[in-house]
Amino acid sequence: MKYQNTLLAIALFVAVMFSACSPQINISYDYDKSTDFSKYETYSFYGWAKGSDKVINSINQKRIENAVAGELEARGLRLVPENGDLTVSLFIQFDEQQGVNAYTNYYAAGPYGYRYGPGWGWGYGYPTTTYHEYDYLVGTLVIDIFDHQAKDLVWQGVASQVVDDRPDAREHGINKVVKAVMKKYPVAPKK
Repeated sequence: MKYQNTLLAIALFVAVMFSACSPQINISYDYDKSTDFSKYETYSFYGWAKGSDKVINSINQKRIENAVAGELEARGLRLVPENGDLTVSLFIQFDEQQGVNAYTNYYAAGPYGYRYGPGWGWGYGYPTTTYHEYDYLVGTLVIDIFDHQAKDLVWQGVASQVVDDRPDAREHGINKVVKAVMKKYPVAPKK
């Protein structure tokens, strides 16, 4: 029975670790509740915050711009080169963070209360825990949307997620993050 409980504990630990490793998107947003978002018809890109080209390449900048444009167009807004009803500004930053994994080995405990055999080493052994530190990168995307005429911020969406280093996953990951943050925009996509 004790062996089965140990196996169950290990299986539960592995399941928790795999669910913790899945990339979770943290979203926050804010908007001016007095703004009538349905009155806006066009938008323009202001561009990227100064220094963005040092932290993200032009390929990924374009991917993010295209994902934001797709989400805004799904909400009935049309891109114009300048002086749109809305002005969209983008900012991204990366933070290196550190995590810790812990693994506890319970196999030091012997059956029937003895460790090395009858006569010596009586009692259970002590479990050992191994810690492993690792570094990971968290990317934060900020989408600011301004009323062009009033020059006021009317909506801001912020998304943070652990960065996937695989080049083949970047485009899909960018689209997923932008879709998640734009879900909080006050106008729903048109069907």
